[in-house]
Amino acid sequence: MKQGWKYAAAIGLMAVSFGAAHAQDGDDALIKRGEYVARLSDCIACHTALHGQPYAGGLEIKSPIGTIYSTNITPDPKYGIGKYTLQEFTVALRKGIRKDGATVYPAMPYPEFARLSDDDIRAMYAYFMHGVKPVPRPDKAPDISWPMSMRWPLAMWRAMFVPNVTPGADTSISDPLASRGEYLVNGPGHCGECHTPRGFGMQEKALTAKGGEVYLSGGAPIDNWIAPSLRSNSDTGLGRWSEEDIYQFLKSGRIDHSAVFGGMADVVAYSTQHWTDDDLRATAHYLKTLPAVTEGHNLAPGDNGDTAALLAKGAPGNPGAKVYLDNCAICHMNDGTGVNRMFPPLAGNPVVITDNATSLVNVVAFGGVLPPTNSAPSAVAMPGFKDHLSDQQMADVVNFMRKAWNNNAPGKVTASDIQKLRTTGNPVSTSGWNTSSQGWMAYHPQPYGAGWTFSPQTHTGVDDAQ
Repeated sequence: MKQGWKYAAAIGLMAVSFGAAHAQDGDDALIKRGEYVARLSDCIACHTALHGQPYAGGLEIKSPIGTIYSTNITPDPKYGIGKYTLQEFTVALRKGIRKDGATVYPAMPYPEFARLSDDDIRAMYAYFMHGVKPVPRPDKAPDISWPMSMRWPLAMWRAMFVPNVTPGADTSISDPLASRGEYLVNGPGHCGECHTPRGFGMQEKALTAKGGEVYLSGGAPIDNWIAPSLRSNSDTGLGRWSEEDIYQFLKSGRIDHSAVFGGMADVVAYSTQHWTDDDLRATAHYLKTLPAVTEGHNLAPGDNGDTAALLAKGAPGNPGAKVYLDNCAICHMNDGTGVNRMFPPLAGNPVVITDNATSLVNVVAFGGVLPPTNSAPSAVAMPGFKDHLSDQQMADVVNFMRKAWNNNAPGKVTASDIQKLRTTGNPVSTSGWNTSSQGWMAYHPQPYGAGWTFSPQTHTGVDDAQ
């Protein structure tokens, strides 16, 4: 009898042990899933300071009302989110309301995170509570002057601009691949935070394609890098890109006719290179479903060879072409075609011909880095020329590139524009530029000013945290 009892007890103990191990496996799987959702959401890029510890906050985010610093979202119980319940975590993500009831500054994309599914939030909560190292680092107070520093008006902003949406994928989209892509772009990926222009209240003018042509039509300079249009425009959008191009760009940061740099380099390095192939292809597929929108004529029908001929003769009488020949042609070539997956082409490049020249001026002055990724482990750097060329020379070469080959970008950059960006960080002003017969405002997506956005610091080229 005693032996039978011991045998039953042993069987029971084995069952309990198996159940505990199974539960542990389930928890580990949930944490791993949460880590992936955090990668989809790119939490680490904004919640890690330059040279800082992961998720411990402190990254500088400029805005028209002052400077905000990202917060500590490690599970530290005093300085982080260690005391948040799942419900409080969910409300913070979807509504932008902290544990203490205060509203979070909308530099956090909670209008998009309102779309996060219950399962994705539950997994992310498990990851942040059990898969992230707690860091006892206090948050840095925002540098915003009174009365803009008062938080109670943010509750009004939240009521006006945070949508009441059904979490998860849009079931009205019949194509399952496009449905998944739409969820990734408009939910965790929060692409519109940078690529959709903002309205008078700093809100995104559209959160989905139902918002019209303004959706993903290009945003303001962010850390002096332009977020271009993701619509199917042939000149300044993705009209000349295939789904495979978009997939490879998000996976590796480089394709034959483009290379990532600036703020988007952080997105690729910290986030999209870690996405599954299925999710990358779903994103590419969805973006290619978006139709083109109204744009100027920033690209001429074809290159007649005049630019290459001018450069071949030594660029006589053209100071901008001379600067290009002496400093740029060795990598980007006389015909502007560059070197595949190393030095991007300048002829027809949307970054070069877009209405606002800030990105081009920034990379000429300060240089840029094509970051290493898992599928393309070599880094490529372009030097900055601010210590080698004068402001006038940089303005000359920028204006040359924007009109060379078949480029037909509007406006003209001045030495004053270069000096201002170089010394104060102010983006290039396009005020008064006429981009069409209907005037500048016909196509300008940021009528409230070039800096009318939230502008986090860029990690790529500054630290190696990714």
